[in-house]
Amino acid sequence: MSVLLLALLTAVGFVVAYHTYGRWLGHKIFVLSAKAICPSARWNDGRDYVPTPRVVVFGHHFTSIAGTGPIVGPAIGIMWGWLPALLWVVLGSIFIGAVHDLGALVVSLRNHGQTVGDIAGRLLNPRVRLLFLSVLLLGLTLVLAVFGLVIASVFRMYPAAIFPCTVQIPIAIAIGYWLHRRGANLLWPSLLALGVMYLTVIYGDVGVLHTINTTMAQWSSWTWVVVLLLYSYAASVLPVWVLLQPRDYINSLQLISALGLMVLGLAGAAFLGGPALADGRRPSLELVAPMVNWSPPGAPMIFPFLFITIACGAISGFHCLVSSGTSSKQLKSEPDAQLVGYGGMLLEGFLAVLVILACAAGLGLGVTQADGTVLAGQEAWHSRYAVWSAKLGPLVGAFVDGAANFLKAIGIPGGVAVALMGVLVASFAGTTMDTACRLQRYVVQELAGALAAKSSAADSPWSPLCWLRNRHGATLFAVTLAALLAAIPPPGQAWSVANAGQGGLILWPLFGAMNQLLGGLAFLVTAFYLWRRRRPIWFLVLPMIFMLLMPMWAMAWQLFVGEADNPSWIQQGRWPLVIIALATLGLEVWMIVEALVLFPRARGVLEADAPDAPGQDKVGWTLTRQVS
Repeated sequence: MSVLLLALLTAVGFVVAYHTYGRWLGHKIFVLSAKAICPSARWNDGRDYVPTPRVVVFGHHFTSIAGTGPIVGPAIGIMWGWLPALLWVVLGSIFIGAVHDLGALVVSLRNHGQTVGDIAGRLLNPRVRLLFLSVLLLGLTLVLAVFGLVIASVFRMYPAAIFPCTVQIPIAIAIGYWLHRRGANLLWPSLLALGVMYLTVIYGDVGVLHTINTTMAQWSSWTWVVVLLLYSYAASVLPVWVLLQPRDYINSLQLISALGLMVLGLAGAAFLGGPALADGRRPSLELVAPMVNWSPPGAPMIFPFLFITIACGAISGFHCLVSSGTSSKQLKSEPDAQLVGYGGMLLEGFLAVLVILACAAGLGLGVTQADGTVLAGQEAWHSRYAVWSAKLGPLVGAFVDGAANFLKAIGIPGGVAVALMGVLVASFAGTTMDTACRLQRYVVQELAGALAAKSSAADSPWSPLCWLRNRHGATLFAVTLAALLAAIPPPGQAWSVANAGQGGLILWPLFGAMNQLLGGLAFLVTAFYLWRRRRPIWFLVLPMIFMLLMPMWAMAWQLFVGEADNPSWIQQGRWPLVIIALATLGLEVWMIVEALVLFPRARGVLEADAPDAPGQDKVGWTLTRQVS
């Protein structure tokens, strides 16, 4: 019962936070107004700027920000104990992550849907814009290079998830045309899509489909990376309502309903016990993970690494890109920002809570070993968490097995339960990857636009800056850069199709700290936006300092200190990591110094060409439209 009580208390806490702190931020701090003209209406182009119902935007936003982060992060972080992980997720989501997401979304809404990196150039200065956009370019390249490998790994472990995930694409296109062209009511298309997707989970691995799934599961990582990057290219250049938006929406229906099933399964396991073991006994639901473990074998120190490891479930800098890159271009009413920005983060926090409970208690209901034996209780926990591991397979497996045990406790067949959880993981990763590609396109276009302003030859059709401002050129650059990074073989190995696709892992150790650093810098932009308008910023000062300090501490420790069984990057001679980490730390210090110098002089002084400057009609500032 204690496990169920934890789930219920956190759910109630998130609901209360949404209607109190979230409402205060929306109404008193950001002053969201239904009378404001949103970028989706002002710049409606039927491609990127499209006024959209808030439930559809919420679906896109939630599935894009979630990814595998709130699954893998808590599955690793629980090594320090379920209590530190749970506290960081709940408190971080309410007071840091949701504030960060809402702030980035509102600032973008008030700045014509531009990304937070582009806005930084006007709120601070042009140098910060280039620095910020450069950090975004590197971070998104890592996401594109690695998430193809993540999805390939999930499909290899759970082949039954391949067909259900693939068939989502034609379903999404059909739903997109139905809603956009015919203006149909959302209810029936939503129910139809949800029903079809669940049918594909139940029957998507029988007969010839099983053969197809098994064959595709044998594809190399490089093959999957190429196929997924080609898909991401298409999703990025097509109008948002054709594929990206409807796929994220129907995915959100399936994923949120799957979370509901997990809660029902958790309740069933609490009252009835877990799935029956070989002797007919139904193990009781209890927390088998340690409450606190300050020094897990092989793990780094809890401070600052807990706050870098568990990112998306509490706060993630990647969210500011989704908020300011795609979601702000689709909202048709400012008050919808509270649901999408603040509410979306709280739902992701609840997902992270369920992941923690699945790993801390669900595993204890039974884990099948390679030899067919079934372990339960503490033995099941130690079979997955004997020593620290950051490998994807065991971590995803821990969540899938624990969550599937919840579903099996209420009578869902084991094969269907595992397939559904596999689809959940792969779908989250897929929606994050295609959104990241679109975001990278915006970043490339904005960066090219910033450089073009300093070049007299930028408008020549032969200039790279000209075609990089085109959506096809920018997207082609994004996927090519990610493919080149992914194609690099592991250190010390010659290139081959078998080991290609893993190159992104070379730089992946940087991503955790870089991602959280991005969150701190987004707080900095939001703080300047409010500070220039004489609005309170006290509520985000501590989160901003925290999210600037923790990533810097973690990156510096990995660079220079390390441990006996985990030497520093310099000691290991991992020079690509060393060079990029030093450059990132340098950029962070540079941006902080720029902000500190400007801060005393910026109070009440609106930035140049501010859309809401006195005398402006709020349309007077001309958005630099990208060449299409």
